[in-house]
Amino acid sequence: MQNRETAPEQALRWVQAGEGAALATVIETWGSAPRRVGAQLVVSGSGAMEGSVSGGCVEGAVVIEALEALETGESRLLEYGVSDGDAFAVGLACGGTIRVLVEPIGAGGMPEDMLADLVAARAARKPVAYEAGLKSDARKLVTDGHADRFRTDRSGLSEDGQTFIAIHNPPLRMAIVGGVHIAQHLEGMARAVGFDTFIIDPREAFGSAARFPGAQVINDWPDDALRDLGVDARTALVLLTHDPKLDDPAIHFALGAGPFYIGALGSGRTHAARRARLEEAGFKPDQIDQIHGPVGLDIGASGPAEIAVSIMAEVIQSLRKP
Repeated sequence: MQNRETAPEQALRWVQAGEGAALATVIETWGSAPRRVGAQLVVSGSGAMEGSVSGGCVEGAVVIEALEALETGESRLLEYGVSDGDAFAVGLACGGTIRVLVEPIGAGGMPEDMLADLVAARAARKPVAYEAGLKSDARKLVTDGHADRFRTDRSGLSEDGQTFIAIHNPPLRMAIVGGVHIAQHLEGMARAVGFDTFIIDPREAFGSAARFPGAQVINDWPDDALRDLGVDARTALVLLTHDPKLDDPAIHFALGAGPFYIGALGSGRTHAARRARLEEAGFKPDQIDQIHGPVGLDIGASGPAEIAVSIMAEVIQSLRKP
């Protein structure tokens, strides 16, 4: 499924349907907490819920607190210790402690119009940070001042501990040029870890919905397809055709568009030839160095599925440890 719905989007749907909603967000963790800071659970006025703040350990208690927050119109800070025994019961190796901010949508929490603006920013692929005062009703959306947090996709407390900063980046996307066998494995892996996926191949025999049922398939020349798609800093580009006629135009476009990852299939000799062509086309060495070639981590991969694993691992490494 493309464009996965987040907790804010679900919350807005429930609010607009007249049910009301409250957002619960992990704002701090200690030990081996099950979910990372920024994880969210949304609860409707009828008690329906989507998302998770603990992997199942304390969701029931958070739902009760969220329903009470909807009744009182007041936000609240919660703290839970997940014991080793409770953690084991839900399949975790060990426990930890989490702090959770529960906010009703409306008075005393996140204003409805602010929630709508946040959802609209995500739809427009605009990064936005939501700042919530922990000891006040101060709430605002900002697009500047959190460059490191946006780059690393990291929510967290301000230096003085008085404000929680929730980073809402656009959805991750992976554009795969070349509907080859490796792409069939890679596309599924990318979707499994949260990427919206796009297969780009002008050759309809390779790029077809039958071969890639979960992806959006674009039968166009790669540079035109990438231009229409709108490559940005939340996009990974993987080139698998092994054909300069298809790969090179895509690289030319991508080097000026700023994806967080560019990987190109081929041996060391193939990549050396690729570098030479790019230099002849006027690209600087530091630009060309952005390309991961040969593509994927060197794990001794053998066969299309293992090569796809190596590529997916390198994409995640580039995203989380730039």
